Amino acid sequence: MSSIVSVVFERNREYELIAHAAPTREEANNWLNAQWDELECEPANPMGKVLVLDKILCVAKYGGEKRFAELGDWARQYADAVATLLDRPVVRVDVAERVVG
Repeated sequence: MSSIVSVVFERNREYELIAHAAPTREEANNWLNAQWDELECEPANPMGKVLVLDKILCVAKYGGEKRFAELGDWARQYADAVATLLDRPVVRVDVAERVVG
């Protein structure tokens, strides 16, 4: 099953990715955690636990808009991981508004 993952940086800058590959939840979580560490993401709330939605938002933000604009392997892996972890046919990651829906 395919999923559509949209990543929004501003209203007029939205990138739509089709997630085809279905990594296991463990593989998707491991990829997201590795990116979190590699990109040196900072938690939104330094006092609390980092939730999967925080990781999804921060990895998109710290990964940067350029990676999504290029629609390369990194962006596809991101979309696959997000689609697997959230298990939804359509996901919208709004980096500017800090909302995943």
